[in-house]
Amino acid sequence: MELKVTKIGNSLGVILPRDLLIRMRLDKGDSVFITETPDGFKLSAYDEQFAGQMETARTLMRKRRNVLKELAK
Repeated sequence: MELKVTKIGNSLGVILPRDLLIRMRLDKGDSVFITETPDGFKLSAYDEQFAGQMETARTLMRKRRNVLKELAK
């Protein structure tokens, strides 16, 4: 899909077509993340770095379930 860079106020930006917004499950006010890859840039609706951090947290919470239960008392 080709997008054109256009002037938006005092800035430059691209307008994402409605069908793309629907497929990415994006709405006004949502964030998108751009990651540089060896092949160029990747636009994503979620932050891969944050997702990795959350997976690490889930692993730790599974390992330390009993400690977390005691702390919650």
